[in-house]
Amino acid sequence: MPAPAELTVLNPATEEVVATVPAATRDDVDAAVVRAAAAQRGWAALPPADRARLLRRFAAVVDGHLDELARLEVREAGHTIGNARWEAGNVRDLLDFAAGGVERLSGRQIPVTGGIDITFLEPLGVIGVIAPWNFPMPIAAWGLAPALAAGNAVVLKPAETTPLTALRLAELALEAGIPEHLFQVLPGHGAVAGDALVEHPGVAKIVFTGSTRVGKQIMSKCADRVKRVTLELGGKSPNVVFADADIEAAAAAAPMSFLDNTGQDCCARTRILVQRSVYDRFLELLVPGVRSVRVGDPLDEKTQMGPLISRAQRERVRAHVTDDLTVIRGTAPEGPGFWYPPTLVTDVDPTAPVATEEVFGPVAVVLPFEDEEDAVRLANATDYGLSGSLWTRDVGRALRVSRAVAAGNLSVNSHSSVRYSTPFGGYKQSGLGRELGPDALTAFTETKNVFISTEA
Repeated sequence: MPAPAELTVLNPATEEVVATVPAATRDDVDAAVVRAAAAQRGWAALPPADRARLLRRFAAVVDGHLDELARLEVREAGHTIGNARWEAGNVRDLLDFAAGGVERLSGRQIPVTGGIDITFLEPLGVIGVIAPWNFPMPIAAWGLAPALAAGNAVVLKPAETTPLTALRLAELALEAGIPEHLFQVLPGHGAVAGDALVEHPGVAKIVFTGSTRVGKQIMSKCADRVKRVTLELGGKSPNVVFADADIEAAAAAAPMSFLDNTGQDCCARTRILVQRSVYDRFLELLVPGVRSVRVGDPLDEKTQMGPLISRAQRERVRAHVTDDLTVIRGTAPEGPGFWYPPTLVTDVDPTAPVATEEVFGPVAVVLPFEDEEDAVRLANATDYGLSGSLWTRDVGRALRVSRAVAAGNLSVNSHSSVRYSTPFGGYKQSGLGRELGPDALTAFTETKNVFISTEA
């Protein structure tokens, strides 16, 4: 069956149609890549200071439209208005941060015999960015901002359910003076526009954020073409609470560590591991906190959690919370909208699917552990290794366990995983490569080595 010619965008909180958007075809992708390649040559030839200036102007234009972008994100993704404002601000900050790296993207001089050896960091060309629906704006910018700063062009395919903020960002880029066709947005179906972007010989690199299953497919197709790829995939992150921690603080912070963005976050701390000697006390504190989370209208400033993105996603979440589990629930609205209540699962086998597979919804399991060794064993007992948190007053323990847990991003006495100024990425099946941080631009360059003989 051919893919529909249009994408229908629904408001997840009301199920009302927000917009319909034409779906890009393979021919559309081919034409966009050709245009992008032509625009990229001119962009790369600009003086670095001019590229930086245009990116800062882009950031300033985004800053002037933060509320508009945030409200658009609420309508298409169901995010709370506070979260959506942060997301729009993160796009601005990423553009500013990337602009600061343009004039510092330098090679090296390497000591050699008989001459001088220097390296250049040159842009790859056209970058394909395939963004997810859980954080449509910031994750698009994770690829967009450093790729442009390094001298590349970008063709962005947003998720089928959340194309609107991406389309608006493309309009704001033109308003800021970013050259035409340098940044293009092609909404479309993954099996059509996404595959065409991955398979296109004119695309030098793919940046994908999404499920591990789809990431493996993209990696396979890129391998066949020896195409560079960065993958940010699934997670099942642990929240490890030791008996010596500030138990009240750890319990107070735990609910939003897995309920923020309705649990649709690959960094969500969905496995709460608590040392057995404080397990009962921790649960006594945790349950009221989960039940008190305010779920409702995303535009209400007091709302802490909105709906899931779609009916299909709600069914996937429901399938993980089976009738045989011990479940503690909060409340959620009834009626229209893709609502699901905050949910804790206790007294569960650590090897059960709900404890090992990514649910991608507002569901966490609470598991006891005996000692430090047992905590590390449980923390590492999944195929994923993206993020996690450790709660302890013992600095030595914090460092030992941080080194022992196989994850790319860990926080101690905090659940903060992502900063635009620090590297982000996963171990194991959580992905490949790193985004953000001081080295973000180099991920979109090729290193050229040049030796110059000085011998007579």
